[in-house]
Amino acid sequence: MRTRPIGALAALIAVVALVALAGPAETRTPGAAAGPAQRAFTPLVLEPIDAAEATDTTSAAPLDAQRMLGARALVDPGAVNVPTRGHVVELPAVALATVAKPAPRRAAAAAATTTSASGSGWRTAEYSWYGPGLYGNGTACGQTLTRSLLGVAHRSLPCGTRVTLRNPANGRTITVRVVDRGPYVAGRTWDLTSAACNALNACHTGRIQWRVP
Repeated sequence: MRTRPIGALAALIAVVALVALAGPAETRTPGAAAGPAQRAFTPLVLEPIDAAEATDTTSAAPLDAQRMLGARALVDPGAVNVPTRGHVVELPAVALATVAKPAPRRAAAAAATTTSASGSGWRTAEYSWYGPGLYGNGTACGQTLTRSLLGVAHRSLPCGTRVTLRNPANGRTITVRVVDRGPYVAGRTWDLTSAACNALNACHTGRIQWRVP
């Protein structure tokens, strides 16, 4: 049998089959690197950009960003929000008032305790009396205080000034002299000796009428 020609024929058929299944043949210059086929790429054509549009887009971008952000500052997430300006505290308006200076205490007390009777010349003032426990002591006007001493004490009238006193409750009237200084209780004008208050039947505190003759 002729086996060698048959084996060579089978090998030739296999080589032809391999050549038929291979890709299309390319012609390239010897020594050049093999590259991808030209038809495997699609050419990309870019449209021309108008210069005016490019200018408007560039100038509008900051305005759009500013409009979107407004006046708020950019901070990192989680950071403390820093205000763009300080907080202004509005204080209430203060109304100015005029304060009247009060009258001196002595003048106010005299005005409150001394009044004038209508058309009679009498004045009314607060009074008290003194004597027990002080008998035998000297007065501010150089006399000795006794149970029988008729007189009154006053803070400013000169010693020896004659004063007429009248008890408005019973109408009794006496005329005595200033023999001492006092009284030293706010609001009181006269301090009667025990003999003077007994003559008026007014040995207590209250209001009495008086005048200087």
